[in-house]
Amino acid sequence: MSSGMTVEQRWAQFYRYGPYTLLGIAVLMAALSSGLIGMSGAEMYATGGLVTVAWALQLWWGRTEAGVPAKSSAAGAYYVLRTLIAFALCWFNPFFSIYAVVGYFDVGHLLPKRFVRAGLLCTAVIMAGSQSGSGMPPASPVNWAAFGALFVLHAFLTLLFGNLSAREEERTRRQTATISELELANTRLEQALAENATLHAQLLLQAREAGIADERRRLAAEIHDTIAQGLTGVIAQLQAVTSTADPAVAREHLDRAAGLARHSLGEARRSVRNLVPAALEHDDLPGALARTVTGWAERTGVRADFTVTGTVEPLHDEVGATLLRIAEESLSNAARHAGASRAGVTLSYMGDEITLDVRDDGCGFDPAGVPPYTGRGGFGLGGMRARAERIAGTVTVETAPGLGTAVSARVPLVRLG
Repeated sequence: MSSGMTVEQRWAQFYRYGPYTLLGIAVLMAALSSGLIGMSGAEMYATGGLVTVAWALQLWWGRTEAGVPAKSSAAGAYYVLRTLIAFALCWFNPFFSIYAVVGYFDVGHLLPKRFVRAGLLCTAVIMAGSQSGSGMPPASPVNWAAFGALFVLHAFLTLLFGNLSAREEERTRRQTATISELELANTRLEQALAENATLHAQLLLQAREAGIADERRRLAAEIHDTIAQGLTGVIAQLQAVTSTADPAVAREHLDRAAGLARHSLGEARRSVRNLVPAALEHDDLPGALARTVTGWAERTGVRADFTVTGTVEPLHDEVGATLLRIAEESLSNAARHAGASRAGVTLSYMGDEITLDVRDDGCGFDPAGVPPYTGRGGFGLGGMRARAERIAGTVTVETAPGLGTAVSARVPLVRLG
């Protein structure tokens, strides 16, 4: 047999071809021992007829077995007929016990559980009678004693084979149950995979829509913080030109307007390309903030101070851009709404965090009167908070009417590289 066969396949092969092999060996041994056993001519003819019947029975069962359930009435009939033929053959020649022994092996496969022990005992009777010395029936008290002893021995064997059969049946039952559970689990797994594929497609669509919305918010915030503020500055400088008669002062305001327009154009291009602010291209965050505060003070005429505390460290571009935009928006709000005479900006490096504080001594406002940020329209306090939250930071505002305003942004210090 192939070494790749399973145990079940090997037993199936034995059930199919074992009886043929054992019957052939028994016929050969009976033929060689016929003279020794003292078989008459009639017994030899009867034996030949029974062998033919046994062979025909095996052929019938070999063709029928595949379509017959195990332990069915047809399987039981086959076992009973084969056992009767084996008993008759052993009556004529004890060497046919070689054929009868197959009854020990497939009884659990052919008979219902309640008839297994009966089938084993019948086979034990045949085997004990064949091995008692004189065939069947025993010819002398000695042969009967040998038959009794052998029957006891074979009875023990029936118990052994019965236990083996019961174990085989239980193992087959567990295997069938396991296969059923695996099939059910496989069906559920296929259903889960189909559901996961649908969910995956939905998540991809939602992620794409969220990415589009986030990019729109980013561009809107960049436009507000760069182009809108730049145009506001240009308008203010042009208005100053119309209110003065001094050509030198007018030229100064026009130069500032032109510079703001060029700066806003550059920022618009960088925003569309998702690059860092222009102020951070050639300088670190403290340097960019210092220039931003100085420029704001020159445009507004408001005194502004910039301070750095802690050890300056190179920051990730997104962290630097976020804090710079928050500072620009805070200063822009102070210029438009606060009417301040003084402002201060402090950048603090504090280990794993970095904090930006923007203060002014303006008129202040009532935080409860500020409409909640919806992601649309203006990009004031709500826009600053949204920027900070994008990098796991926070923005807090302390203000009250007549007491000035303090904006504090706290974000993780993510180092460059």
